[in-house]
Amino acid sequence: MPVNLSAPEASSLRAVAGVRLGIAEAGIRKPGRRDLTVIELAAGSRVAGMFTTNRFCAAPVQVCRAHLAVGEVRALVINTGIANAGTGERGLADARASCDALAAEMGCRSDQVLPFSTGVILEHLPMARLVAGLPKAVAALDADAWHAAAHAIMTTDTIAKAASRQVQVDGVTVTLTGMSKGAGMIRPNMATMLGFLATDARVSQEVLDVLVREATEASFNSITVDGDTSTNDSFILMATGQAGHAEVTDMGTDAYRVLSEAITGLAIELAQAIVRDGEGATKFISLRIESGGSRDECRKVGYAIAHSPLVKTAFFASDPNLGRILAAVGYAGIADLDVERIRVWLSADGREVLVAENGGRAESYREEDGAAIMKSAEITVRVDLARGAAGATLWTCDFSYDYVKINADYRS
Repeated sequence: MPVNLSAPEASSLRAVAGVRLGIAEAGIRKPGRRDLTVIELAAGSRVAGMFTTNRFCAAPVQVCRAHLAVGEVRALVINTGIANAGTGERGLADARASCDALAAEMGCRSDQVLPFSTGVILEHLPMARLVAGLPKAVAALDADAWHAAAHAIMTTDTIAKAASRQVQVDGVTVTLTGMSKGAGMIRPNMATMLGFLATDARVSQEVLDVLVREATEASFNSITVDGDTSTNDSFILMATGQAGHAEVTDMGTDAYRVLSEAITGLAIELAQAIVRDGEGATKFISLRIESGGSRDECRKVGYAIAHSPLVKTAFFASDPNLGRILAAVGYAGIADLDVERIRVWLSADGREVLVAENGGRAESYREEDGAAIMKSAEITVRVDLARGAAGATLWTCDFSYDYVKINADYRS
């Protein structure tokens, strides 16, 4: 079960002017499930994206990058079940063919379509079934279909992930709605992670490119479930320009600040939902690394803790074997780290316990206090590196028996 995460109500997801979504059952991998989604964007919409850094990146990622470089985007096509990764030239041809087919349905150019795939790697798309499903998805296009689309992009997710919010930009109400999917193979580095966020704000392309980078770093690039960077990770930010405010072209304005905070906040909500629904997760863990010499070294320490199977299994068992955290800090790759100055705390439910200082166990620490905190569903690990003023916050989850079961049976 997801950690303190509920499925969104359809009524809570707001339509975004200039965006329509349609879904279909195409039988991509299994019959009888919604697995094909089309998103239509109004003419004049602007789109920016961040993608996986995995060198074995999937064919749709390669095509997306090429099409975004061309200019205006009018549609997105998303399939689940098969990732179209590790599929060579045929995979690239299939990704382009899916764009061709949707473009013919939508009356736009093929390079105005962005393709996305998620699922099993090293298998080819069933193109006849995918193409046959596109007219059904297009016929179902609806501005209020975010709820259905959030379900249609799921793979091993146990719950749909979507949210909306509204803000005032220059006195005009601006709407933002987004959805994400992912539960395993999660350590985005821009798992399998897909995120789509749309707004009716009027934003220049230059500003949108900055907004997507900033939001990604604070959200999807600050989560990890298992340390595996997927071949297909993608986060797409779409701005239709349908709201009536003046175009945001300057990053030094209040309009930019309001919009940036809203987009980043929604992206963080969607990213955290992925961790809360991590495969087999029973604990949601926040890692706050403080007083580092740089943000980069703080993130190194955070990821060393987050990726340690020993740490993650200890959290699952509520076992305060917290020397595992110190060991992870020590091998994070900071050559001149002074371990005598490091302090580590655990906190949950308004309680905080100092675990380690002066190179070892804190004198005040009692194991029963650590065990009590580790029984909580939401736990914060705070590490003070005593090296400077930089910091970083990451989010992860524990490893349970179910993580192994889910991934052992993934293709069955």
